[in-house]
Amino acid sequence: MSGLGTVYKKEVSENLRDRRSLFNSVLLGPILFPILFIGLAYFASSKQQEDAEKVLEVPVAGVQHAPNLVGFLEQQGVIIKKAPEDPEAAVKSQEVQVIIRIPEKFPEQWKEGKPAVIELIADPSRRESGITMQRVRGLLHAYGAQIGQLRLQLRGVSPSVRSPVMVKDVDLSTPQSRGMLVMIMLPYVLMITAFTGGMHLAIDSTAGEKERKSLEPLLINPVPRWQIMLGKMSATATYAFASLFLTLLAFRFAFPFLPTGALGVDLNLSGQAMGNILLAIAPVVILAAAMLTTLAALAKSLREAQSYMGLVFMIPMIPSLIFMVNPMKPETWMMAIPMFSQNLLIGEFVRGESVSPLWLSMSMGSTLLIGFGFAAIAATLFNRPRIVFSN
Repeated sequence: MSGLGTVYKKEVSENLRDRRSLFNSVLLGPILFPILFIGLAYFASSKQQEDAEKVLEVPVAGVQHAPNLVGFLEQQGVIIKKAPEDPEAAVKSQEVQVIIRIPEKFPEQWKEGKPAVIELIADPSRRESGITMQRVRGLLHAYGAQIGQLRLQLRGVSPSVRSPVMVKDVDLSTPQSRGMLVMIMLPYVLMITAFTGGMHLAIDSTAGEKERKSLEPLLINPVPRWQIMLGKMSATATYAFASLFLTLLAFRFAFPFLPTGALGVDLNLSGQAMGNILLAIAPVVILAAAMLTTLAALAKSLREAQSYMGLVFMIPMIPSLIFMVNPMKPETWMMAIPMFSQNLLIGEFVRGESVSPLWLSMSMGSTLLIGFGFAAIAATLFNRPRIVFSN
């Protein structure tokens, strides 16, 4: 196995000397992802706080039909503005976010004690209007509840009659488990890093060497060709794992800077959680290195190998995206699905939950089985002249 070690040292040292590729493969993820994560969190929190605290300016059509309602809104700090002639067109053109329209039948319905209709004109598909809609709707519901209580009291009925059931929330979540709501993107980032960390080396050590005509002299050496291929693959896995570790470490130091105090969450990754996450993702690194090396070796040129990488990145993205849009309870059978099981396990580790050794062994075993299958295929590629002399 000395040949494998020699090739491994060669690829690692050559990639270390290439500072640009070293930065792109190992350091870009640990620097870019935490900065992007923190920047987006600060921007989102500041935007929400700004929308929640700014003075509401709401156009109201039909003010004369409900002066008491208008007075209530003004007491709550709402600035009442004159509504445009065509409220629907004004909302569609984004001149205003929300318009209240009080129909002419409102006074009649009010006097008869019927539910008086108030129209809230808005476009829920505009995300920037969401907080404004919630605030206006909350004020209207508060006014309705207040009037309802007064009507019951005037009739000698206790307002508590309106609430025959009182729901008391028993919150079993912890600050650490609630942190997963904020870190929903973490599994996705780690899965992508496992593939991107060794991508450049996988392409350069196979398709790149074929283009530079440096692969043939390497294969002339009295070393089994499967050892040469596995040496290159091991170097790719090393860089991928290093990038993964640095990314996770960067997130650990970046989480305390996130504005999560008001959310009541704990984003501190413990050393045990980091170790468990790395243990769960390590087989993905091997699978990614074997897959990338195999595809890059099959490519006839660097350009062709790079085109394959775009398709490969869809593999870790799909399980993460499914988990983000359709959260599901982890079950034993899910642990046999590579990369999907790692997404579920990362969530459990971040929440501070205990994970069954069976789950961890099933996840690692199924991923390693496919990874070693790709490695076995890759190990035989350099024995095929069609692969070595493809260009």
